[in-house]
Amino acid sequence: QLVESGGGLVQPGGSLTLSCAASGFSLDNYVIGWFRQAPGKEREGVSSISSGGTTKYSDSVRGRFTVSRDNAKNTVYLQVNSLKPEDTAVYYCAADFSQYPTYVHMRRAEYEYWGQGTQVTVSS
Repeated sequence: QLVESGGGLVQPGGSLTLSCAASGFSLDNYVIGWFRQAPGKEREGVSSISSGGTTKYSDSVRGRFTVSRDNAKNTVYLQVNSLKPEDTAVYYCAADFSQYPTYVHMRRAEYEYWGQGTQVTVSS
């Protein structure tokens, strides 16, 4: 099971730290992706981190979002800075098993496990 937390209402320019905690299995050998879905839009990938710490970002968030993982806590984080109203969405984390420590991707269909999401609203 994956559980996201850390969402909320924030003003433009603000920051949040989203967490994705796993229970029942170890995230050590999983690629973790962060996706978001705004009302009326498709779910899109924003970031991903390999089991070895290689990262990937979408163009829309690169330089503002930072993904990291703490395998000891079985948790992955997404630090979201310089938030814009267009970042408003439900943010989901997902896990894809991989034996390759540098393998990272944001292909939604390949992720096996999904959390329930956490709402991020950016508004003044």
